[in-house]
Amino acid sequence: MVENKNLLLGICGSPRKQGTDFAVNYALNYAAEKFGFETEFWTVRAKNIKFCVHCDYCVREKKGCMHVDNMKELYPLLSEAKFFLFGTPLFQGNLSGQLKTLMDRCRALVAQNPTVFKNKIGAALAVGGDRSGGQEIAIRTILDFYQQNHIISVAGGAFGANLGAGLWTKDLGKKGIEEDEEGLRAIRKVIKRMAEFKK
Repeated sequence: MVENKNLLLGICGSPRKQGTDFAVNYALNYAAEKFGFETEFWTVRAKNIKFCVHCDYCVREKKGCMHVDNMKELYPLLSEAKFFLFGTPLFQGNLSGQLKTLMDRCRALVAQNPTVFKNKIGAALAVGGDRSGGQEIAIRTILDFYQQNHIISVAGGAFGANLGAGLWTKDLGKKGIEEDEEGLRAIRKVIKRMAEFKK
């Protein structure tokens, strides 16, 4: 798979079509309109994503994962994209189980090609019903995944988007994100920084 140096892949880690879905799509639309990114949206919603069971098939065989599920359609996009935006809702103060499982399953991709993610660019956003519901913890978990896989992580810098974009729905779902001006500004700051790495 040839890397597309202009492709930003947005992954929504929410099983619902609400705030996180809106936030990731808002970021992708802003990136395309303001900075000319090519974008692709992928969501865990209604997908079958099986848990990694650490069977080491991927390490032994170098043929990808032994599971046959919707990750098969995501693996080529992960290989092709130069830029990533992972977005998650908050489940018990951290990222969703669906997104964590997706990240665990990337082990198969790395086992097949150890440099598949090297020097790509990644950013994160987290959406919570509470103002302090674990947004930074969830973002840091995503950033840890990037670091482990040699993805260069970016954020929006000081004053509002230090680690990534944290958003607050006030338990109003999509409507809450639409009204969260600070959160949307944080997304724009993150995308602006990401665009500095665009060729």
